[in-house]
Amino acid sequence: MPATVVKGNMHDSVATAFETAAHASPFSSGDFCRYEPILKRIDHARVLIVNDLLRYASDLSPLAFEDWKGSIETKLRFERKVSAMAVNNIAENVIRLVKNPKTLTVHLSEVEAAAARFRPDAIVMSGTYADFDYYNAEHLDAFHEFIKETKIPVLAICGAHQLVAVSFGAKLKTLDDLELSEKRNDRLVEYQYRFVKIVDPTDPIFAGHDDRGSRRWQEYTNKDDILRVWQNHGVQVDGVPEGFKLLASSYLCRNQMMVKRSDGQLIYSVQFHLEKSFEDWSKNPTRWEHVNESRDGRILFENFLKLALVHRS
Repeated sequence: MPATVVKGNMHDSVATAFETAAHASPFSSGDFCRYEPILKRIDHARVLIVNDLLRYASDLSPLAFEDWKGSIETKLRFERKVSAMAVNNIAENVIRLVKNPKTLTVHLSEVEAAAARFRPDAIVMSGTYADFDYYNAEHLDAFHEFIKETKIPVLAICGAHQLVAVSFGAKLKTLDDLELSEKRNDRLVEYQYRFVKIVDPTDPIFAGHDDRGSRRWQEYTNKDDILRVWQNHGVQVDGVPEGFKLLASSYLCRNQMMVKRSDGQLIYSVQFHLEKSFEDWSKNPTRWEHVNESRDGRILFENFLKLALVHRS
């Protein structure tokens, strides 16, 4: 909802804002959308947040030392900066959606030990920036073994989606179908908000996404099987690994979302950044401006936490 600028005292300002909103239908072609309160519907959840970005020289592979000679510290400084934002966005979702949240943030290399110690209800994994052949192979091997065996529900985001896929035997390619080593820079990317098509609307992760009264853009698309989500990636999972089911797709990247529900596991992985919901919401100049840009991501995140608690119980 756009800002309403009024003069006078606070009572006059509030009254004017409500009067303006009262004349705006959420289904009109105006600039207003229906306000949707964000309620905490989950009583409690213990969530292990995994930082999948690089931190120190010990996180790097020999190839990274060779290719990044002279710029290692600059690259690591950037990765640390991105990781701080990434894990904060995940934590913000948990805090805003759960009445009594408990979170612990650890690095990819620490996930197995942390999971045993913290005993989380769910694991949520951040995105990545560098290609995985720049990662310490021991860290990757340990994660591959962990993710194939864990019964803790997992939500893997963006680069973590790719990491999960690789762990189960899938390959990665650029969006224009090249090997990653063929094109390290200037890749074709999916960036900013994009539409993603749900291919299996029966999956419970999508419950409530089609409440059209709160999704203003749907008035124009007239589609209930479309998600509007934030994208920022130039790498994709090639196909769907064995044991997983495809849930959502887009024209540039077929595997936008998948799930594994076998062998006692519950693993959801998404190529898009569903965790940006509260980052965008908090950037609004005032709370009168209720932008639902990331509502779809928030609904999926909340549904995952609910499903994780059921799975763990």
